[in-house]
Amino acid sequence: MENIDKLKAFLSEPKQLVIIPHQKPDADALGSAHGLSLFLQKKGHSVQIISPTDYPQFLAWMPQDDKIIVYKDKNKDQIDKIFEQSDMVFCLDFSELSRCKPLDIYLTDYKKPITLIDHHRGTPGMADYKLWDINAAATAELIYDFIGLLEGQDDIDIPIAECIYAGLMTDTGSFKHPSTSSKVHRIAAELMDLGMNAARVHNLVYDNNSENKLRLLGHALLNCLVVKQDVGAAYFLLSQDDLKRFDFRTGDSEGLVNYALSIQGIQFAATIIDHGDSIRCSFRSIGNFSVADFARQHFEGGGHFNASGGIIRGEFKDAATKFEDAVAQHAKELKSYL
Repeated sequence: MENIDKLKAFLSEPKQLVIIPHQKPDADALGSAHGLSLFLQKKGHSVQIISPTDYPQFLAWMPQDDKIIVYKDKNKDQIDKIFEQSDMVFCLDFSELSRCKPLDIYLTDYKKPITLIDHHRGTPGMADYKLWDINAAATAELIYDFIGLLEGQDDIDIPIAECIYAGLMTDTGSFKHPSTSSKVHRIAAELMDLGMNAARVHNLVYDNNSENKLRLLGHALLNCLVVKQDVGAAYFLLSQDDLKRFDFRTGDSEGLVNYALSIQGIQFAATIIDHGDSIRCSFRSIGNFSVADFARQHFEGGGHFNASGGIIRGEFKDAATKFEDAVAQHAKELKSYL
């Protein structure tokens, strides 16, 4: 990280700090935000996490969850004041301003320092300080590194360890993705050595499902799964009616795409979900097919090599055709992996 000494000097006295994760923050974004917030509070800073949108309720166990402000039109005046009084903003788990809408308006003309900590491909030009590594398995890994750069390892307690571990665990697919390095395992071991209960974190994240979420999963597997074995692709197509039927909540489709990817012979999978205001896609791949490039080329998206997202413009009735047309353009490439 460049200019770390300058940043350390800036943070040597109590400051008013804001932390922003990306839209619909997951366990890595929220775990990173909470872990960093708890650490900075130990150093005497006043910290406010502001989320651009709501987030899964199965992540509400994280410390100080009740203190997060979720952006809504009705609390805009409060958020305006927080930004006006702040001394620095930390942007976590995103590198493009569009990923934090509607909070991007605060960053565009922000006159004070911005620190970005992230592992996604992007153009983090808005940041004065950057800890940005697309080879890192999770932003939580970089939060652990950042605490080390500030010589704060001794300040990591069990609540901070749980937050960092949650980010590491989820963004590595429970330590099974190719991004899971020996360094990631060493960090996990060091967190456990502090007394953190890894099984507790796993249970809080993965064994905390609502009945509707499980019923939606069953419905999706039975009725919404399309398999294209000829090109090694599969996808789920969920309509608004599907979501309404099972009282869909943010996070209920978490991990769904991996069921399609787990099918024998499939190396590229997607979910296509009609949220009413937008049709959102999640892409996953195994091996050498870049879903980040696929998302960027066809669906205004991006992300990691094997995990990305995007949006489909137009009507939902045309979404499957648009997706399959895009896949057809890569059929030769996909078949080469079969």
